[in-house]
Amino acid sequence: MGEASVLMDALNNSKRKILVFLYTVLAVAIVFDVLMYAIEGNTSGFTSIPRSVYWSIVTLTTVGYGDIAPQSPLGQIVASVIMILGYGIIAVPTGIYSLELVKSYNACTVRNASCPSCGETGHDSDA
Repeated sequence: MGEASVLMDALNNSKRKILVFLYTVLAVAIVFDVLMYAIEGNTSGFTSIPRSVYWSIVTLTTVGYGDIAPQSPLGQIVASVIMILGYGIIAVPTGIYSLELVKSYNACTVRNASCPSCGETGHDSDA
């Protein structure tokens, strides 16, 4: 199996896990935007729930406030939690893909047949 095949196999195997993760991120963003709309209201620029959705996605993905910012201490705490989650979001899909990449690489490079010289199993396929 070639290197491109290993990469594509890992991507195909991690596709469902990454989609579930992205749906979860979307649900978290919606929960946080409704919470922020309730906390901040019209005075801070959170004039509607769609505007709050935009803010939560910008804050979650860019780890920053965007063009509107919470003014109350509680709103700033919620924004801080969203920003910390944003850093975690960067690492999770990378970890999922990396794990599948290692599994795909090991599946194509390790032989389960007995070695004709020593009788052991688990040698690399080119050994």
